[in-house]
Amino acid sequence: MRLFLISLFFSLSLFANELGWDNDYKKALADAKVENKDVYVLITSSDCRWCRKFESTTLQDKEILKYLDSRYILVHLNRDFDEMPEYFQAKRVPTHYFVTKDEEVIHTFPGFWSSEDFKVFLGDIDKKKLK
Repeated sequence: MRLFLISLFFSLSLFANELGWDNDYKKALADAKVENKDVYVLITSSDCRWCRKFESTTLQDKEILKYLDSRYILVHLNRDFDEMPEYFQAKRVPTHYFVTKDEEVIHTFPGFWSSEDFKVFLGDIDKKKLK
């Protein structure tokens, strides 16, 4: 079991680093202020098969990655290991938070989403930000 947890933690670290994600929310907020971007926070857990599916399918879509990278500071938090603000209530995972650089939640939603559906959510969030 211990070997499994170590392997899982290592693989999640590789995922976060490979895609340019951070796992430090406070640092991400500081970066967002410098880069004048909002923050996308993906909260997962170690034993969540839907989280792994989202990471291995939707987050492998080059168009989505390019879009997220151009508009957001990316944060991947594992609720089993990483420190996060109390107002991030991730009872179900994966949970997605879109937050301004001033920590105002723009939009949040739970669950696995296909690339096509996630792109629709991203468009809806852009429209919401314009209001």
